[in-house]
Amino acid sequence: DYKGQKLAEQIFQGIILVSAVIGFIYGYITEQFGWTVYIVMAGFALSCLLTLPPWPMYRRNPLKWLPVQDLGTEDKKPADRKPKRHTKS
Repeated sequence: DYKGQKLAEQIFQGIILVSAVIGFIYGYITEQFGWTVYIVMAGFALSCLLTLPPWPMYRRNPLKWLPVQDLGTEDKKPADRKPKRHTKS
């Protein structure tokens, strides 16, 4: 559903943003860029774990699909139909 997709996107962006800020600050204090990368990658992994699987919190508003319409083509056999010919343009 669309509300679930919006929630997943907000959670994903929030975790990425928070981990990037924390990683930047910690990397700046320790003067190690590697820690910044590790913290951002950990935030990315956490956000993927929380948003990629179809958790029930993302499926609270299911979409209403239209019913299947019967077109009446079940009576005809495939051999009874004329093949379509393509015209040259």
